[in-house]
Amino acid sequence: MTYFELFEIPVALQVSVADIKPKFYQLSRQYHPDFFSQGTTEEQEEALEKSSLLNKAFITFSDKEATIKYVLQIKNLLEDEEKYKLPPDFLMEMMDLNEALMDAKAEANEDGIKHEQLKINNLEDEIYNNVKSIVENYKDDITTEKELLQIKDYYFKKKYLTRILASTK
Repeated sequence: MTYFELFEIPVALQVSVADIKPKFYQLSRQYHPDFFSQGTTEEQEEALEKSSLLNKAFITFSDKEATIKYVLQIKNLLEDEEKYKLPPDFLMEMMDLNEALMDAKAEANEDGIKHEQLKINNLEDEIYNNVKSIVENYKDDITTEKELLQIKDYYFKKKYLTRILASTK
């Protein structure tokens, strides 16, 4: 059972937490393990399994990038710990950005650090804008594999940028 099936919603690259919260609470009450303490071992195990699945689903849907990752995984386009090959020009740009950021940090240059962080944020916006219409208009039976592969490229670029930004903290 996928997270989407559990919540009885269509597969999407964006999920509104506000829209699924009532269903989350309803399912949480329905499958809470405490309600099955007098049930059979099978019923207790199923309740525990569904409760765990429900919590994982809600956490995933609460994070935009995790939702994208999950959809790519259920579409068999992304494997755990996959070593994705990013384009060389992107990697060169990241190397330059990272070097400038490290120089600014070494010099304790707060303005320089903020400048590089701003460049990273702008780059994040730019790479998202390339896939924004696919993300926002995703239809499970209509969106093509080629479009999903563009999403995959975005996902790995975003992940790379996130790691660089994390190094500034």
